Amino acid sequence: MLLPKRVKHRKQFRGSMAGKATRGNKVTNGDFGLMAVEPCWIRSNQIEAARIAMTRYIKRGGDVYIKIFPDKPVTGKPIGVRMGKGKGNVEYWAAVVKTGRVMFEIGGVTEDVAREALRLAMHKLPCKCKIVAREGVENEDLEAKAKARAQAKAMKRMKATAAAPAETAEAEAAPAGTENEGGDNSEN
Repeated sequence: MLLPKRVKHRKQFRGSMAGKATRGNKVTNGDFGLMAVEPCWIRSNQIEAARIAMTRYIKRGGDVYIKIFPDKPVTGKPIGVRMGKGKGNVEYWAAVVKTGRVMFEIGGVTEDVAREALRLAMHKLPCKCKIVAREGVENEDLEAKAKARAQAKAMKRMKATAAAPAETAEAEAAPAGTENEGGDNSEN
């Protein structure tokens, strides 16, 4: 789960989610993104669940970008404790998401795969979302990129498998050659 390494203050006020996102409201890294339609707090375990859902669906074929980070400590008092006696302990970490914020991006896969992966991630999040595309993205370009990426991976795999038998053959041949260097093979 995501959480900050260290913070200046352990506990925060609740804050405000009013207004629209002025930063992080465009798809920048990938080809498609998941944009929040309403404001909410997203917990670190919800971010992780959405990430896992996307990466499992694309079978680690493309790139997944997480553009939010849970840096807000949310506190809570235990059940059955009376009012007062100070602020409660930190229960979890949340990311404050405003309307229009692009939370996740995906690239390197076709449009159908990207939309389905983002749809699965959408079900893991507590707010309404919509799928948006980067400006100037065309489906033909995505298919060509995905095909080129698959060919590059296949070539890399072929090189790795071709290099592995050659190394084992050399390793097997080396001990056989060292046995015969001792001179004659006559038995005493």
